[in-house]
Amino acid sequence: MPDEERERLLRVLSVATFIIFFQAFMVAPIIPRLAAEFGASPATTGQIVPAYLIPYGVATLVYGLIGDRFGLWRVLTATARSIEVIALWRVLTGLGASGVVPLALVLVGRLFPYEQRGRPLGWLFGAMAGGMAFGSTVGAVAEPYIGWRGLFVGIGIAGGITLLILLGSRRLIAGAVQPVAGGVAALVAGYRALLADPRGRRTYAFVFINSVFHSGVFTWLGLYFEQRYGLGPIGIGLALLGYGVPGFLFGPMIGRAVDRQGRNRLIPIGLAIGALAAGMLVFDLPLLMAAVAVTLLSLGYDMTQPLFAGIVTSLNAQRPGQAMGLNVFMLFVGFGLGSLIFGALLGPGLGGALGLFAIIELVLGLAAIRLFKTERAAPPAGERV
Repeated sequence: MPDEERERLLRVLSVATFIIFFQAFMVAPIIPRLAAEFGASPATTGQIVPAYLIPYGVATLVYGLIGDRFGLWRVLTATARSIEVIALWRVLTGLGASGVVPLALVLVGRLFPYEQRGRPLGWLFGAMAGGMAFGSTVGAVAEPYIGWRGLFVGIGIAGGITLLILLGSRRLIAGAVQPVAGGVAALVAGYRALLADPRGRRTYAFVFINSVFHSGVFTWLGLYFEQRYGLGPIGIGLALLGYGVPGFLFGPMIGRAVDRQGRNRLIPIGLAIGALAAGMLVFDLPLLMAAVAVTLLSLGYDMTQPLFAGIVTSLNAQRPGQAMGLNVFMLFVGFGLGSLIFGALLGPGLGGALGLFAIIELVLGLAAIRLFKTERAAPPAGERV
Protein backbone atom coordinates (compact mmCIF):
# COMPACT_ATOMS: atom_id res chain seq x y z
CA MET A 1 0.00 0.00 0.00
CA PRO A 2 1.40 3.45 -0.90
CA ASP A 3 2.35 5.52 2.10
CA GLU A 4 -0.17 8.27 1.34
CA GLU A 5 -3.06 5.78 1.17
CA ARG A 6 -1.90 4.12 4.36
CA GLU A 7 -1.73 7.46 6.15
CA ARG A 8 -5.16 8.50 4.85
CA LEU A 9 -6.72 5.31 6.17
CA LEU A 10 -4.98 5.86 9.50
CA ARG A 11 -6.56 9.30 9.81
CA VAL A 12 -10.07 8.00 9.03
CA LEU A 13 -9.67 5.20 11.55
CA SER A 14 -8.50 7.76 14.10
CA VAL A 15 -11.67 9.80 13.55
CA ALA A 16 -13.84 6.69 14.03
CA THR A 17 -11.91 5.86 17.20
CA PHE A 18 -12.40 9.41 18.47
CA ILE A 19 -16.16 9.12 18.04
CA ILE A 20 -16.32 5.78 19.85
CA PHE A 21 -14.48 7.10 22.88
CA PHE A 22 -16.25 10.47 22.81
CA GLN A 23 -19.63 8.85 23.30
CA ALA A 24 -18.25 6.36 25.83
CA PHE A 25 -16.80 9.05 28.10
CA MET A 26 -19.45 11.74 27.76
CA VAL A 27 -21.70 9.83 30.18
CA ALA A 28 -19.60 9.70 33.36
CA PRO A 29 -19.51 13.49 34.01
CA ILE A 30 -23.30 13.79 33.78
CA ILE A 31 -24.00 10.99 36.27
CA PRO A 32 -25.01 13.52 38.99
CA ARG A 33 -27.37 15.22 36.50
CA LEU A 34 -28.93 11.94 35.39
CA ALA A 35 -29.27 10.80 38.99
CA ALA A 36 -31.25 13.96 39.80
CA GLU A 37 -33.44 13.65 36.70
CA PHE A 38 -34.36 10.00 37.27
CA GLY A 39 -34.55 10.25 41.06
CA ALA A 40 -31.88 7.57 41.58
CA SER A 41 -28.74 7.45 43.68
CA PRO A 42 -25.40 8.23 42.00
CA ALA A 43 -24.24 4.66 42.65
CA THR A 44 -27.27 3.24 40.85
CA THR A 45 -27.02 5.71 37.98
CA GLY A 46 -23.34 4.95 37.58
CA GLN A 47 -24.22 1.43 36.47
CA ILE A 48 -25.04 2.78 33.00
CA VAL A 49 -21.26 3.03 32.48
CA PRO A 50 -20.55 -0.73 32.81
CA ALA A 51 -23.82 -1.34 30.92
CA TYR A 52 -21.92 -0.04 27.89
CA LEU A 53 -18.37 -1.12 28.67
CA ILE A 54 -18.88 -4.79 29.54
CA PRO A 55 -20.96 -5.68 26.44
CA TYR A 56 -18.39 -3.76 24.39
CA GLY A 57 -15.58 -5.84 25.82
CA VAL A 58 -17.36 -9.16 25.38
CA ALA A 59 -18.38 -8.36 21.80
CA THR A 60 -14.78 -7.61 20.78
CA LEU A 61 -14.02 -11.31 21.11
CA VAL A 62 -16.66 -12.00 18.47
CA TYR A 63 -15.51 -9.22 16.15
CA GLY A 64 -11.91 -10.34 16.40
CA LEU A 65 -12.84 -13.89 15.43
CA ILE A 66 -15.07 -12.73 12.57
CA GLY A 67 -12.34 -10.42 11.33
CA ASP A 68 -9.87 -13.31 11.14
CA ARG A 69 -12.36 -15.72 9.62
CA PHE A 70 -14.02 -13.52 6.98
CA GLY A 71 -11.67 -10.54 6.55
CA LEU A 72 -11.83 -7.07 8.06
CA TRP A 73 -14.04 -5.06 5.74
CA ARG A 74 -17.29 -6.85 6.53
CA VAL A 75 -17.19 -5.85 10.18
CA LEU A 76 -15.19 -2.59 10.28
CA THR A 77 -18.20 -0.30 9.79
CA ALA A 78 -20.01 -0.13 13.14
CA THR A 79 -20.13 3.22 14.96
CA ALA A 80 -22.05 4.73 17.82
CA ARG A 81 -25.87 4.78 17.82
CA SER A 82 -28.61 6.38 19.90
CA ILE A 83 -31.93 4.97 21.15
CA GLU A 84 -34.85 5.99 23.32
CA VAL A 85 -34.19 4.15 26.56
CA ILE A 86 -30.85 5.03 28.12
CA ALA A 87 -29.96 1.70 29.74
CA LEU A 88 -30.81 -0.36 26.65
CA TRP A 89 -29.02 2.20 24.49
CA ARG A 90 -25.82 1.65 26.41
CA VAL A 91 -25.96 -2.11 25.96
CA LEU A 92 -26.76 -1.93 22.24
CA THR A 93 -24.17 0.76 21.61
CA GLY A 94 -21.51 -1.31 23.32
CA LEU A 95 -22.37 -4.24 21.06
CA GLY A 96 -22.50 -2.10 17.92
CA ALA A 97 -19.37 -0.02 18.47
CA SER A 98 -17.10 -2.79 19.65
CA GLY A 99 -15.81 -3.77 16.22
CA VAL A 100 -14.17 -0.47 15.30
CA VAL A 101 -11.24 -0.10 17.68
CA PRO A 102 -9.87 -3.68 17.80
CA LEU A 103 -9.99 -4.08 14.04
CA ALA A 104 -8.43 -0.66 13.52
CA LEU A 105 -5.57 -1.79 15.76
CA VAL A 106 -5.29 -5.00 13.75
CA LEU A 107 -4.96 -2.95 10.56
CA VAL A 108 -2.15 -0.92 12.10
CA GLY A 109 -0.41 -4.15 13.00
CA ARG A 110 -0.64 -5.29 9.37
CA LEU A 111 0.18 -2.02 7.63
CA PHE A 112 3.15 -0.88 9.75
CA PRO A 113 6.23 -2.95 10.72
CA TYR A 114 6.82 -3.47 14.43
CA GLU A 115 9.73 -1.03 14.64
CA GLN A 116 7.49 1.73 13.18
CA ARG A 117 4.27 0.82 14.97
CA GLY A 118 4.54 3.22 17.89
CA ARG A 119 3.61 6.32 15.85
CA PRO A 120 0.39 4.99 14.22
CA LEU A 121 -0.66 3.42 17.50
CA GLY A 122 0.00 6.81 19.04
CA TRP A 123 -2.45 8.32 16.55
CA LEU A 124 -5.17 5.81 17.41
CA PHE A 125 -4.69 6.06 21.15
CA GLY A 126 -4.38 9.82 20.81
CA ALA A 127 -7.81 9.73 19.18
CA MET A 128 -9.04 7.64 22.09
CA ALA A 129 -7.60 10.17 24.51
CA GLY A 130 -9.13 13.05 22.57
CA GLY A 131 -12.50 11.32 22.67
CA MET A 132 -12.11 10.93 26.42
CA ALA A 133 -11.16 14.57 26.91
CA PHE A 134 -13.74 16.20 24.68
CA GLY A 135 -16.43 13.64 25.48
CA SER A 136 -16.16 14.25 29.20
CA THR A 137 -16.10 18.02 28.72
CA VAL A 138 -18.60 18.51 25.91
CA GLY A 139 -20.98 16.03 27.48
CA ALA A 140 -21.06 17.98 30.72
CA VAL A 141 -21.11 21.43 29.13
CA ALA A 142 -23.62 20.76 26.34
CA GLU A 143 -26.11 18.62 28.28
CA PRO A 144 -27.85 21.55 30.02
CA TYR A 145 -28.55 23.09 26.59
CA ILE A 146 -29.39 20.15 24.31
CA GLY A 147 -30.20 17.42 26.84
CA TRP A 148 -28.67 13.98 27.12
CA ARG A 149 -30.82 12.67 24.26
CA GLY A 150 -29.46 15.42 22.03
CA LEU A 151 -25.92 14.32 22.86
CA PHE A 152 -26.60 10.78 21.73
CA VAL A 153 -28.38 11.84 18.54
CA GLY A 154 -25.47 14.11 17.60
CA ILE A 155 -23.00 11.28 18.07
CA GLY A 156 -25.14 9.00 15.92
CA ILE A 157 -25.03 11.54 13.09
CA ALA A 158 -21.24 11.92 13.39
CA GLY A 159 -20.83 8.15 13.28
CA GLY A 160 -22.91 7.90 10.12
CA ILE A 161 -20.82 10.53 8.36
CA THR A 162 -17.61 8.72 9.33
CA LEU A 163 -19.02 5.49 7.96
CA LEU A 164 -19.64 7.11 4.59
CA ILE A 165 -16.05 8.38 4.49
CA LEU A 166 -14.74 4.95 5.45
CA LEU A 167 -16.54 3.37 2.49
CA GLY A 168 -13.93 4.94 0.24
CA SER A 169 -11.23 2.79 1.86
CA ARG A 170 -13.04 -0.49 1.33
CA ARG A 171 -10.46 -1.85 -1.13
CA LEU A 172 -7.55 -1.00 1.15
CA ILE A 173 -9.14 -2.65 4.16
CA ALA A 174 -10.11 -5.78 2.24
CA GLY A 175 -6.59 -6.23 0.94
CA ALA A 176 -4.76 -5.60 4.21
CA VAL A 177 -5.69 -8.83 5.97
CA GLN A 178 -6.71 -12.04 4.23
CA PRO A 179 -9.27 -14.40 5.76
CA VAL A 180 -7.99 -17.22 7.96
CA ALA A 181 -9.49 -20.68 7.71
CA GLY A 182 -10.21 -22.87 10.69
CA GLY A 183 -13.03 -24.05 12.90
CA VAL A 184 -13.93 -23.67 16.55
CA ALA A 185 -11.11 -25.94 17.65
CA ALA A 186 -8.57 -23.71 15.92
CA LEU A 187 -10.06 -20.62 17.55
CA VAL A 188 -9.93 -22.17 21.01
CA ALA A 189 -6.36 -23.26 20.35
CA GLY A 190 -5.54 -19.69 19.36
CA TYR A 191 -6.78 -18.30 22.68
CA ARG A 192 -4.97 -21.04 24.54
CA ALA A 193 -1.74 -20.19 22.76
CA LEU A 194 -2.10 -16.47 23.49
CA LEU A 195 -2.60 -17.06 27.20
CA ALA A 196 0.02 -19.83 27.42
CA ASP A 197 2.70 -17.48 26.11
CA PRO A 198 4.24 -15.72 29.15
CA ARG A 199 4.62 -12.53 27.14
CA GLY A 200 0.97 -12.56 26.16
CA ARG A 201 -0.26 -13.60 29.60
CA ARG A 202 1.48 -10.81 31.46
CA THR A 203 0.49 -8.22 28.85
CA TYR A 204 -3.19 -9.11 28.99
CA ALA A 205 -3.09 -9.15 32.79
CA PHE A 206 -1.62 -5.65 32.90
CA VAL A 207 -4.14 -4.40 30.34
CA PHE A 208 -6.97 -5.67 32.54
CA ILE A 209 -5.71 -4.40 35.91
CA ASN A 210 -4.64 -1.04 34.49
CA SER A 211 -8.05 -0.54 32.88
CA VAL A 212 -9.77 -1.37 36.18
CA PHE A 213 -7.70 1.37 37.78
CA HIS A 214 -8.30 4.07 35.19
CA SER A 215 -12.01 3.45 34.73
CA GLY A 216 -12.61 3.16 38.45
CA VAL A 217 -11.04 6.54 39.08
CA PHE A 218 -12.35 8.35 36.01
CA THR A 219 -15.98 7.20 36.23
CA TRP A 220 -16.43 8.84 39.59
CA LEU A 221 -14.52 12.06 38.97
CA GLY A 222 -17.79 13.85 38.21
CA LEU A 223 -19.09 12.91 41.65
CA TYR A 224 -15.67 13.81 43.12
CA PHE A 225 -15.77 17.36 41.79
CA GLU A 226 -19.41 17.80 42.73
CA GLN A 227 -18.94 16.67 46.34
CA ARG A 228 -15.53 18.17 47.04
CA TYR A 229 -15.79 21.47 45.16
CA GLY A 230 -19.53 21.92 44.66
CA LEU A 231 -19.21 22.11 40.87
CA GLY A 232 -22.14 21.87 38.50
CA PRO A 233 -22.15 20.12 35.11
CA ILE A 234 -20.22 22.85 33.28
CA GLY A 235 -17.62 23.15 36.05
CA ILE A 236 -17.19 19.37 36.11
CA GLY A 237 -16.68 19.31 32.36
CA LEU A 238 -14.02 21.99 32.49
CA ALA A 239 -12.26 20.27 35.40
CA LEU A 240 -12.11 17.06 33.38
CA LEU A 241 -10.86 18.73 30.19
CA GLY A 242 -7.30 17.71 30.97
CA TYR A 243 -8.22 14.02 30.79
CA GLY A 244 -7.23 12.99 27.31
CA VAL A 245 -5.30 16.12 26.42
CA PRO A 246 -1.80 14.53 26.76
CA GLY A 247 -2.69 11.68 24.45
CA PHE A 248 -4.59 13.89 22.02
CA LEU A 249 -1.71 16.34 21.68
CA PHE A 250 1.28 14.09 22.23
CA GLY A 251 0.09 10.56 21.33
CA PRO A 252 2.27 10.28 18.19
CA MET A 253 5.23 11.77 20.08
CA ILE A 254 4.81 9.20 22.85
CA GLY A 255 4.66 6.53 20.16
CA ARG A 256 7.92 7.70 18.63
CA ALA A 257 9.52 7.72 22.08
CA VAL A 258 8.41 4.11 22.49
CA ASP A 259 10.04 3.15 19.20
CA ARG A 260 13.30 4.80 20.31
CA GLN A 261 13.42 4.09 24.05
CA GLY A 262 11.53 0.81 24.42
CA ARG A 263 8.44 -0.21 26.33
CA ASN A 264 10.49 -1.55 29.22
CA ARG A 265 11.33 2.03 30.26
CA LEU A 266 8.04 3.80 29.64
CA ILE A 267 5.49 1.29 30.98
CA PRO A 268 6.64 1.46 34.65
CA ILE A 269 6.81 5.26 34.42
CA GLY A 270 3.28 5.43 33.08
CA LEU A 271 1.94 3.20 35.85
CA ALA A 272 3.73 5.29 38.47
CA ILE A 273 2.27 8.51 37.05
CA GLY A 274 -1.23 7.04 37.27
CA ALA A 275 -0.66 6.06 40.89
CA LEU A 276 0.66 9.54 41.68
CA ALA A 277 -2.40 11.18 40.14
CA ALA A 278 -4.86 9.08 42.12
CA GLY A 279 -2.83 9.64 45.29
CA MET A 280 -2.96 13.40 44.79
CA LEU A 281 -6.76 13.32 44.57
CA VAL A 282 -6.96 11.78 48.04
CA PHE A 283 -5.95 15.11 49.58
CA ASP A 284 -7.88 18.39 49.76
CA LEU A 285 -6.10 20.10 46.90
CA PRO A 286 -6.94 23.47 45.39
CA LEU A 287 -9.25 23.03 42.43
CA LEU A 288 -6.51 23.85 39.92
CA MET A 289 -4.21 21.20 41.36
CA ALA A 290 -7.01 18.64 41.24
CA ALA A 291 -7.43 19.43 37.54
CA VAL A 292 -3.67 18.93 37.10
CA ALA A 293 -3.99 15.53 38.79
CA VAL A 294 -6.69 14.61 36.25
CA THR A 295 -4.28 15.49 33.44
CA LEU A 296 -1.56 13.35 35.03
CA LEU A 297 -4.04 10.49 35.31
CA SER A 298 -4.59 10.75 31.57
CA LEU A 299 -0.84 10.83 30.90
CA GLY A 300 -0.48 7.61 32.89
CA TYR A 301 -3.04 5.99 30.61
CA ASP A 302 -1.35 7.31 27.47
CA MET A 303 1.98 5.83 28.57
CA THR A 304 0.61 2.36 29.29
CA GLN A 305 -2.34 1.05 27.28
CA PRO A 306 -0.99 2.05 23.83
CA LEU A 307 2.28 0.36 24.72
CA PHE A 308 0.50 -2.83 25.74
CA ALA A 309 -1.41 -2.75 22.45
CA GLY A 310 1.86 -2.54 20.55
CA ILE A 311 3.02 -5.75 22.23
CA VAL A 312 -0.28 -7.47 21.41
CA THR A 313 0.04 -6.66 17.70
CA SER A 314 3.14 -8.87 17.59
CA LEU A 315 1.76 -11.85 19.54
CA ASN A 316 -0.02 -13.83 16.80
CA ALA A 317 0.74 -13.02 13.18
CA GLN A 318 -1.71 -15.67 11.90
CA ARG A 319 -4.70 -14.46 13.93
CA PRO A 320 -4.20 -10.76 14.65
CA GLY A 321 -7.92 -10.12 15.09
CA GLN A 322 -8.12 -12.77 17.78
CA ALA A 323 -5.11 -11.37 19.61
CA MET A 324 -6.41 -7.80 19.48
CA GLY A 325 -9.96 -8.85 20.25
CA LEU A 326 -8.72 -10.43 23.47
CA ASN A 327 -6.79 -7.25 24.25
CA VAL A 328 -9.83 -5.00 23.84
CA PHE A 329 -11.95 -7.53 25.75
CA MET A 330 -9.57 -7.22 28.70
CA LEU A 331 -9.51 -3.44 28.32
CA PHE A 332 -13.25 -2.81 28.27
CA VAL A 333 -14.32 -5.50 30.71
CA GLY A 334 -11.70 -4.00 33.01
CA PHE A 335 -13.25 -0.58 32.37
CA GLY A 336 -16.68 -1.88 33.32
CA LEU A 337 -15.55 -3.75 36.42
CA GLY A 338 -13.39 -0.82 37.52
CA SER A 339 -16.37 1.50 37.67
CA LEU A 340 -18.36 -1.13 39.59
CA ILE A 341 -15.57 -1.90 42.07
CA PHE A 342 -14.84 1.76 42.77
CA GLY A 343 -18.56 2.41 43.23
CA ALA A 344 -18.78 -0.43 45.74
CA LEU A 345 -15.94 1.17 47.72
CA LEU A 346 -17.69 4.53 48.03
CA GLY A 347 -19.13 3.63 51.44
CA PRO A 348 -16.07 4.87 53.38
CA GLY A 349 -15.79 7.83 51.00
CA LEU A 350 -14.01 8.82 47.82
CA GLY A 351 -10.67 9.30 49.58
CA GLY A 352 -10.46 5.70 50.73
CA ALA A 353 -11.29 4.30 47.30
CA LEU A 354 -8.78 6.61 45.61
CA GLY A 355 -6.05 5.67 48.08
CA LEU A 356 -6.60 1.94 47.59
CA PHE A 357 -6.58 2.25 43.82
CA ALA A 358 -3.39 4.35 43.95
CA ILE A 359 -1.58 1.72 46.04
CA ILE A 360 -2.57 -1.08 43.67
CA GLU A 361 -1.39 0.90 40.63
CA LEU A 362 1.93 1.67 42.32
CA VAL A 363 2.48 -2.03 43.04
CA LEU A 364 1.67 -2.76 39.41
CA GLY A 365 4.30 -0.24 38.32
CA LEU A 366 6.97 -1.80 40.50
CA ALA A 367 6.15 -5.26 39.15
CA ALA A 368 6.36 -3.95 35.58
CA ILE A 369 10.05 -3.08 36.01
CA ARG A 370 10.90 -6.77 36.10
CA LEU A 371 8.08 -8.25 34.02
CA PHE A 372 8.59 -5.99 30.99
CA LYS A 373 12.38 -5.73 31.10
CA THR A 374 12.69 -7.59 27.77
CA GLU A 375 10.46 -5.09 25.90
CA ARG A 376 13.37 -2.99 24.73
CA ALA A 377 13.53 -0.62 21.77
CA ALA A 378 12.71 -2.33 18.50
CA PRO A 379 15.73 -3.38 16.44
CA PRO A 380 16.16 -2.30 12.81
CA ALA A 381 13.60 -3.53 10.30
CA GLY A 382 13.84 -7.21 9.56
CA GLU A 383 15.08 -8.24 13.02
CA ARG A 384 12.86 -9.92 15.59
CA VAL A 385 12.15 -8.10 18.88
